[in-house]
Amino acid sequence: MVEQAARDLRRERRRGRTGEAGSESSRRPNYHSLKNSFAPQPVFSADQVAAIHDTALRVLEELGIKVLLPEARAIFARSGALVDEDSQMVRIGRDIVTAALASAPRSIPARAGDRSRDLDLELGTMTFLAGCGAPNVTDLERGRRPGTLQAFEDFIRLVQHFDVLHMLGPCVEPQDVDTRFRHYATGRAQLTLSDKVPFVFARGTPQVEDSFEMIRLARGLSEDEFASGAHSYTVINTNSPRQLDIPMAQGIIDFARAGQISIITPFCLAGAMAPITVAGALTLQHAEALAGLTLAQIARPGAPVVYGSFSSNVDMKSGAPAFGTPEHVKATLGAGQLARFTGLPWRSGGGSAANISDAQAAHETQFALWGSVLAGATVCIHAAGWLEGGLSVSFEKLITDIEALQTVAELCAKTPGDEDAIGFEAIAEVQPGGHFFSAAHTMARYRTAFYEPLVADWSNFGNWTQAGGKTATERATGIWKRILSDFQPPASAAATATAGVLDEFIAKRTEEGGAAPVS
Repeated sequence: MVEQAARDLRRERRRGRTGEAGSESSRRPNYHSLKNSFAPQPVFSADQVAAIHDTALRVLEELGIKVLLPEARAIFARSGALVDEDSQMVRIGRDIVTAALASAPRSIPARAGDRSRDLDLELGTMTFLAGCGAPNVTDLERGRRPGTLQAFEDFIRLVQHFDVLHMLGPCVEPQDVDTRFRHYATGRAQLTLSDKVPFVFARGTPQVEDSFEMIRLARGLSEDEFASGAHSYTVINTNSPRQLDIPMAQGIIDFARAGQISIITPFCLAGAMAPITVAGALTLQHAEALAGLTLAQIARPGAPVVYGSFSSNVDMKSGAPAFGTPEHVKATLGAGQLARFTGLPWRSGGGSAANISDAQAAHETQFALWGSVLAGATVCIHAAGWLEGGLSVSFEKLITDIEALQTVAELCAKTPGDEDAIGFEAIAEVQPGGHFFSAAHTMARYRTAFYEPLVADWSNFGNWTQAGGKTATERATGIWKRILSDFQPPASAAATATAGVLDEFIAKRTEEGGAAPVS
């Protein structure tokens, strides 16, 4: 009788679903804006964190950072930094850095195309992004191949579909579009297919200004309205060790002056571009991040900046980057301590070094994810779909990683503990040896009581075999294909696509020759 009741309940719960490409659950938890309910976990003592911070300031004061952009060196010089034009080295006094940290905002309101998608980037909030910046794309049916605009657009559709992915990003590089016009194509895709906060490449002032104008046109913003809030973001990477190149320095300045968000992220791989110890790698990372943050605050005090961390280690046998390792997790935990020391919102990085969506890819990504969650990261980039250390993004892996992200989101939701939830009456209703399947307490809640999996299969071996015996990765193919087939842009984005003003601007700028990236 118990088994029959369980079967009836499973059938009822599965109504309206069609297996691997089923309809959405009737459960509607709010994944739009997440608060991290986990206490941040330390890896260093408070004295050690203070020592890392102090040593990073010493690196900037005594050793300096090489800044390739003349305008950036001039800005540093005006603030009192010591600049050697011959070597392009800039030595930044700790008083300058301290003043910059004091002016950087502790909370950044990020404005989306739909107000319900707005985000507050601050310590304690949690924002997930898909894998970004890959030159290649892969899926089970078509294999690994260079990134295209079609693939870029499809990933935007998938990111729009899942509320647990909060901001857009450059999942894959559309290499079939000339670099002079690529920012028009990627910007248009984001603005006409999604209402989430868009990403803008920092590849020189002309491309950045084009992109800002596209956002203003798409969102119906005046120049003053655009400048009064953060409507976009970029990611700034230093060239570790201790170098800031021309487009990245220019990007910091451009975004700061426009009031848009810069996520300033050194990419320090211990043993390669950074000292081999976790503490040493974090010291270098902290120094480089502080240098970028300082440039932004000198360019415009109060500019929205996010402290960035993406430190891991390399395989000392091959030199290949590794992710989801113990060192990666420890570096993330330590970065969280440094971010809290400064009080700034901060970004971590997930990802995997696996070549395909397999068990290695899953456990590396989830260890990296848990490192970010337990470190209290405000923004976690590469949280879904990232493979090969960033050389490819997988359609299937994006789906399977969403399962993990939604699970984390569920764990951050409040768990009821009131009298009704404690359920004395339910316990009293069921006699010893009975079951709770048909209890009134169960029947009132069973449709929405539990998380329903996106891709996991909870059927027994016999039913799983009869259904084709598909792996989670194989089931994920049906899910992403269904989502793309059924996709409809949100109303505000669809209106942008049909209004024509955005396409008129793109056509005009294309006729004028576009804008080449700066290097």
